[in-house]
Amino acid sequence: METLWQELNKNPVEGFSAGLIDDNDLYRWEVLIIGPPDTLYEGGVFKAHLTFPKDYPLRPPKMKFITEIWHPNVDKNGDVCISILHEPGEDKYGYEKPEERWLPIHTVETIMISVISMLADPNGDSPANVDAAKEWREDRNGEFKRKVARCVRKSQETAFE
Repeated sequence: METLWQELNKNPVEGFSAGLIDDNDLYRWEVLIIGPPDTLYEGGVFKAHLTFPKDYPLRPPKMKFITEIWHPNVDKNGDVCISILHEPGEDKYGYEKPEERWLPIHTVETIMISVISMLADPNGDSPANVDAAKEWREDRNGEFKRKVARCVRKSQETAFE
């Protein structure tokens, strides 16, 4: 875990920053994700927690947004649902190929790149938030856009609390 932290500090990725929640616990990280340019999330500052299992990198961390966010691939509790964070191996539902799921070669950097990509391009086919997915498909520039804009404004107000 220590080397993971050092590696990230040597090669920072644009669009997010990460740090330990508590210096004595290498398994719990806080990340700040900047809403990607030219997306509805632009200008947002979204706080999330990454919790690593003790057997990382064999199993993926869990990611949960602390800042409210309206997105098809983030459930209403803030849990992020993307392939890269799913347990390795076969998908019992047949939606994902094994190579799309967690692999021990993934790093915080590749996770964050995937999450930033998810913000720019939601996957409406396997939503964690069915209501957000429905609005994204049916009323992207109406109700969906309004809810995202509210989350972006709220994230800016609470970003540095």
